[in-house]
Amino acid sequence: MAEKPQSYYGTWINRQRSLLPGLDQELDPLTAKLEHLIIILDTLGLEAFVAPPSRRRGRPPDDRPAIARSFVAKAVLTIPTTSALIERLQIDRALRRICGWERRSDVPSEATFSRAFAEFAAQGLPERVHEQLVRRHLHDHIVGHISRDATEIEAREKPRRRSSDDPPPPAPPKRKRGRPRKDEVLPPKPLTRIEQQRTQSLDEMRAALPTQCDVGVKRNSKGFRETWIGYKLHLDTANGIVPVAAILTAASIHDSQVAIPLARTSEQRVVWLYDLMDSAYDAQPIIDDCLAAGRVPVIDRNTRRDTALKAEIAAERARRRLIKLPDPRDLTYNERTTAERANARIKDEFGGRHLRVRGHFKAFCHLMFGVVALAADSIVRLFSARFYIHPA
Repeated sequence: MAEKPQSYYGTWINRQRSLLPGLDQELDPLTAKLEHLIIILDTLGLEAFVAPPSRRRGRPPDDRPAIARSFVAKAVLTIPTTSALIERLQIDRALRRICGWERRSDVPSEATFSRAFAEFAAQGLPERVHEQLVRRHLHDHIVGHISRDATEIEAREKPRRRSSDDPPPPAPPKRKRGRPRKDEVLPPKPLTRIEQQRTQSLDEMRAALPTQCDVGVKRNSKGFRETWIGYKLHLDTANGIVPVAAILTAASIHDSQVAIPLARTSEQRVVWLYDLMDSAYDAQPIIDDCLAAGRVPVIDRNTRRDTALKAEIAAERARRRLIKLPDPRDLTYNERTTAERANARIKDEFGGRHLRVRGHFKAFCHLMFGVVALAADSIVRLFSARFYIHPA
């Protein structure tokens, strides 16, 4: 039986380290952050997803693969704006050559960057790169846990308000108050969005999710109420902080309404055993969907202001502590910190806090460049730790 070819991660920098001293002599010294960027770009292989410019007569077209690499560099180096990225490319010769330009005059203008970004958003470039990256490196592995969570994304645009032209939501049929008559047949309750999702296709589920910019409200870990204007990024994160699937919705949508679409998206890419979710996802349709797929749902209980149930759960935990018998579901649930760490890394290290574009498609494209860079970084850490160079 033929041996399966080995996958190499960070091939350019790991298998040809003799090039680095030569680059240091010819260019400015490479920092750890730039070496980190080279590994991520080499792992992604953007050239296979971006068509190179045609070499026809006339003015040479702009290099779209180089612009795509620049947007990945913008996320990895946490550069806040495109104008700041262009300025960095003008003065940093090493970064300019990593992205694919030799001279300062080769770097396109800000308007060209904007047009290219709109094309990438319309084509779903970072989403396609992310999907193929996850499938290529995780499809043959069984993932232990998938941690599901959402995080707020602040945007610099006005929240959408309901106008007079928008159709009002359907109102339930009115009936008299009180006990129904003996011969009266009550109409069935309309299905909730989560219940409808169990019989819908993935495209139908995602099309029904609101995606406009609006106002989101949540209660933080200290019990205080917080609001923000923008979106909400929902992530499925595997072990090793590898984001497997991502969906961007309006800020006002509840986390539980995106659980089943996220699971359907992840099922097309990986196989896993446990679904780890917080109390926001404690709904029976979500539990039934996990069990129907052959997975074990590990969800924090939501007492929903049921003081008796809350006291019963606290007493059960106290009894377990007394006899020193840990709950195996609690030990499994502790793995859910990968979701929180993934949200923090996207915001702090990969440009999630620097959303400057407007509209759902462009906002999702900006965030996905950070998600795909995080996925490449985490995959390199998992499969090629002995070659990995962590930025200082």
